[in-house]
Amino acid sequence: MNKKNLTILLLALAVPVTAWLPLPDFWIAQLNYIGLYALVSLGLVLLTGVGGLTSFGQAAFVGIGAYTTAWLTLNTGMSPWLTLFVGMALTGVSALVVGFITLRMSGHYLPLATIAWGLSLYYLMGNLDVLGKYDGLQGLKSLSIGAIDIGQGRLFFVLCWAILIAGALALTHLLDSRPGRAIRSLKGGTQMAEAMGISTFRYKVTIFLIAALFASIAGWLLAHFQRTVNPSAFGLKMGIEYLFMAVIGGVGHVWGAIVGAGLVKLLDDYLQVALPALIGTSGSYEVIVFGIALVLVLKYLPDGLWSVVARKFPKAQRVVDWQDAADLPVRAKPAIGEPVLVVDKIRKQFGGLVAVNDISFDIAAGQIVGLIGPNGAGKSTTFNLVTGVLSKTSGRVTFCGQDVSALPSREISRQGMARTFQHVKMIADMTVLENVAMGAYTRGSSGVVSSMLRTNQAEEQRLMKEAQRQLERIGMGAYMHEQAGNLAMGPQRLMEIARALCCDPALLLLDEPAAGLRHKEKQGLIAVLRQLQGEGMSILLVEHDMDLVMDVCDQLVVMEFGTLLTRGTPAEVQANPAVRAAYLGTEH
Repeated sequence: MNKKNLTILLLALAVPVTAWLPLPDFWIAQLNYIGLYALVSLGLVLLTGVGGLTSFGQAAFVGIGAYTTAWLTLNTGMSPWLTLFVGMALTGVSALVVGFITLRMSGHYLPLATIAWGLSLYYLMGNLDVLGKYDGLQGLKSLSIGAIDIGQGRLFFVLCWAILIAGALALTHLLDSRPGRAIRSLKGGTQMAEAMGISTFRYKVTIFLIAALFASIAGWLLAHFQRTVNPSAFGLKMGIEYLFMAVIGGVGHVWGAIVGAGLVKLLDDYLQVALPALIGTSGSYEVIVFGIALVLVLKYLPDGLWSVVARKFPKAQRVVDWQDAADLPVRAKPAIGEPVLVVDKIRKQFGGLVAVNDISFDIAAGQIVGLIGPNGAGKSTTFNLVTGVLSKTSGRVTFCGQDVSALPSREISRQGMARTFQHVKMIADMTVLENVAMGAYTRGSSGVVSSMLRTNQAEEQRLMKEAQRQLERIGMGAYMHEQAGNLAMGPQRLMEIARALCCDPALLLLDEPAAGLRHKEKQGLIAVLRQLQGEGMSILLVEHDMDLVMDVCDQLVVMEFGTLLTRGTPAEVQANPAVRAAYLGTEH
């Protein structure tokens, strides 16, 4: 039995064993509340800690789950077990509507929008007669199976914590998968993820929905545990507390949600009694203590308390179990000499500024074409126009015979065009292997549900096998299990090339791959480029290092002030007086 399966077995046994330990009923009740709060915090770990989307509105989704089951059981007599799914459906619809509206926002606008959403629902619940206004709904039934009441005490503990641990394991499985790597890329911005073929907005909505569903389940449990529902448990204050729990425990760590919920709940109860006794007067002084604690945690433990545990017990190296996995299918490539890319008079204007002025060039299969020019010539803008990062004012780009002029970067990636970046873009806390596997995203199909249920293992093995193959192809097999953030600049740039190759591209676009490299690392890069060309790869290279460009390129396209200055072989370009004037400011 491997370490992961042993951990799951121990967790499965720990819940019923704990329930029948001789603990006072008070502590069982405390553990029940901790489980409920941790379930909401789990969603925030995925949404905020991993996805980078701050939400103060999770308490509102708890309220939807709680009010749905309360109203249906009291007014229709529906089984509480059925109301769970009705509540999740209503929560899901609400989350999709709110998500589609708010998740297009960025910066501070998103958390402000979630605050507005939380306040709106709080006041809606408190002013509707059908929901009992601020008195709420009372007299709910406990959860039961036949004649057995499981809605209170130790049996409720088993139910609540079984759901919590199942949710935590499901999120752990999700984050260690194809869609999980896509989700983990959201926090660092969208450009790299979109270039890998990932629809970042779709994944933002997905994790917003998952977090909302976790909160809805917690609301369903809370309603039948307390047997009463009122708006006070679902206001902005609780929305802030849920986020506080996630941050204290470790907002980037799944198991940190349980630590944070436990610590906040126990401290809150203790301080409500201890502080008035110490000060000699009543008041909500625990809020002050929590505020100070949050500042200290953000200052000295920004990754939360669980980060200490994670440092003591680092993640085990991934077991290489994909040697016998089937190879991923490969796309048909153009024959040597056939046109791969045709750029026809592309133009980009930013207001009155013409950044790229009717540039045209083409690349044949098996060629390395260099795009060069002085600083400010428009090379990077042209590169972004070709790859779909920027929209074109006019002009046309044809790739492998298909017009891709109007396609976004993720769709162009799916056609077989892969790229690297001028400034290395990676997920520093993932391994080199996992970073490279992101490049094969478009070659897989496993979804969120199959990843959470762990039914995606055959495809996952194929993706990992491909990532290992590409790393070994460029001589980086020894770095496979290294954390990407620990690499020097040279290996990082080679890792980006391996990630792009995982896409199985017909055209590879490299944006200043030699920037920041030492002489020996540049020699290694030249060897890789020649190897790829020998294997039939077509490459568009944007580079300032003229020695490298002249050494590896078959054709050069020279730009100056956004216009095409000249094009030709390296020897022809070197002999061109206009090129010397552009670079040196003189024709002599």
